[in-house]
Amino acid sequence: MSFAGFNVEDALGWGAVPGRAEGTDLVTQAIKKEKLIKEIQASQEGLRAMLAKVQAVQKDVDKLSSGNEVLQMYIDNLTQQMAKRR
Repeated sequence: MSFAGFNVEDALGWGAVPGRAEGTDLVTQAIKKEKLIKEIQASQEGLRAMLAKVQAVQKDVDKLSSGNEVLQMYIDNLTQQMAKRR
């Protein structure tokens, strides 16, 4: 069967490589794709975990920075009070 110069018998199947057994190649490719998908999903989960950790650390940094600002204001006020007493 052919459609305007396209011969169906000559066309390769989805993902088929010329010169290889079609069934074996499809199974091998499916296994490789499944393995790759699992690796990608594992990497994504790892990235999500890292992002959560980064966000938690950023919150801690923000709290510590805020605390440092309060302490700096306290030190400045004490320094001014000590200067006025002299």
